[in-house]
Amino acid sequence: MASAIVDTHTHVISTDTARFPLAPIGGKQSDWSATRPVGHAGLIAAMDAAGVAQCVVVQASTAYGHDNTYLAEAIALYPRRLTGVFSVDVLAPDATAMIRHWAGRGLTGFRLFTTGTTMPGQAGWLDAEASFPAWALAQEMGLPICLQMTAKGIPALRNMLDRFPGVPVVLDHLARPDLSDGPPYARAASLFELAAYPQVNLKLTSRALDLAAEGASTSAALLAALIPAFGAGRILWGSNFPAAEGSLSDLVAHTRSALASLSTEDQAMILGGTARRLYPALGEA
Repeated sequence: MASAIVDTHTHVISTDTARFPLAPIGGKQSDWSATRPVGHAGLIAAMDAAGVAQCVVVQASTAYGHDNTYLAEAIALYPRRLTGVFSVDVLAPDATAMIRHWAGRGLTGFRLFTTGTTMPGQAGWLDAEASFPAWALAQEMGLPICLQMTAKGIPALRNMLDRFPGVPVVLDHLARPDLSDGPPYARAASLFELAAYPQVNLKLTSRALDLAAEGASTSAALLAALIPAFGAGRILWGSNFPAAEGSLSDLVAHTRSALASLSTEDQAMILGGTARRLYPALGEA
């Protein structure tokens, strides 16, 4: 590989809606997936241009819902460059069967979508008893669970962390905390309290870096608080391309600038090391 960078939050969208019909969660397609879709070949081209070695492709829930067919096709075509995080309805009676199905297609983690631009607010089902079998299976199989959620869902998440301590958890966009008060980030206290759970990992995305630049906060100040609490080995970078506006090259450059205050070792962990620990299918750098 020309670079050791791993981008842990990308999406792929096909323009072929006959083969891959749209079925967005909540019934409304996201604007970005409609106006700037990027297919798997386009993602690989963008990675090459940006110097990104590998990507974790996250199911575009606001385009395809729980139908991960196009995602699985992308992973099968580029197994050395990509791995995938599928979406599943953990409340459905067939949840465990679907987890085994998509894992059998080469996908190596799954995502729970409890909020988003097309579904504002925090859904209340995160710690529902009906989801326990899916979490138990994730624990058994060693599958990381990505959570698209807000900080309001953290109490429910703690219930699940206590019940399933062996499940690796990745918080997309840092769970969208309020960082505007700046250090010591009292408004985001519930996020920092999750440092006590070794299984919790933070996905530092472009959206999270934007949040870190609001109000009295800066990205450098946020990282100065997150690193001592969680350690760089529990933080991983994701561009959110193409949902985030701009080229992947621009998003990489923005991230490198935001991480410039960190040690070389911490930057290497955030830009690749943590991802390879959580997704061993990516292999070694």
